[in-house]
Amino acid sequence: MQKILKLFVLFSIVLLASSNSYSQVSVGISIRIAPPALPVYVQPVCPTDGYLWSPGYWAYGDDGYYWVPGVWVAAPTPGYLWTPGYWGYTGGYYGWHGGYWGTHVGFYGGMNYGFGYGGVGFGGGMWQGGSFRYNTAVMNVNTTVIHNTYVNNTVINNTTVNNHASFNGPGGVTAVPTAEERVAMTEHHVQPTASQVSHEQTARSDKSAYASVNHGRPANVAMNTVGGHKFNQQGAPVAHNTSITPHNTSPTPNHNATTGTHPINPSTPPRTNQTVNTNHPQSTVNNNHTPATNNVVKPVPQHQPQQHVAHRPAPAPHPQPAEHKKE
Repeated sequence: MQKILKLFVLFSIVLLASSNSYSQVSVGISIRIAPPALPVYVQPVCPTDGYLWSPGYWAYGDDGYYWVPGVWVAAPTPGYLWTPGYWGYTGGYYGWHGGYWGTHVGFYGGMNYGFGYGGVGFGGGMWQGGSFRYNTAVMNVNTTVIHNTYVNNTVINNTTVNNHASFNGPGGVTAVPTAEERVAMTEHHVQPTASQVSHEQTARSDKSAYASVNHGRPANVAMNTVGGHKFNQQGAPVAHNTSITPHNTSPTPNHNATTGTHPINPSTPPRTNQTVNTNHPQSTVNNNHTPATNNVVKPVPQHQPQQHVAHRPAPAPHPQPAEHKKE
């Protein structure tokens, strides 16, 4: 299906602000089919003080569009804010405008990414000195752990609902940059961090992230950190979460991290051997407790042969049980 799409690579083209395009296209991907609608999902709790939210987005790979989960990331330097990337439609093609770090949030196509990114500017928090203050009206922050917080509900009231369209242009969002956003576009920008690049590459290699597989509804829509815990649209941990980081995260720290940073703990039963058989007999016994069930079954055949040997020496057919044992 998507193989018949024409993929055009633009080489370092910079589009000046005009009626149709408003920021540079650094990656240069341009295709004819629009990306799927933006999923609606619950934001994972902020894992640590100073991390900022990078909204999820649809990227494009060899097999079509794939979802890059929203994730909490560290800013390259204190005082910098993240301007998300967006898809823009112009000249019959959808082109990707990459995100960047800067001292102000620029134009991101008017996309309603949520969590402070309502379409214009950013209302999720602000830098104060070397610390970031979170607006808990739109950010999921555990205030017992992180104390640099405030509440500003006007961000919610001023958000324009755009049915979660995923691109700027006819049929999508028709926003244009504000005066402040135009100024921010001309400021010094810093490219995505190494962890953000790695995060996108990981999503690209996940076949289940592709719209051709999930039909625009990815199972993993958000993560608490790059390479951390995966969450679905309802904010519950995605099944088989430990497979994300087997090389550096053991089940014990995974379990503690989940219970310590997220109010929902569905991920704990698969890691608790004492409760799996009572709570999840069908979904986890075969995967997590095969060795344990074998240990329970094994003693039964061991005792039975001893009883047969005790009762069958007198009747002559002693060789027959021996043959049965070999079979």
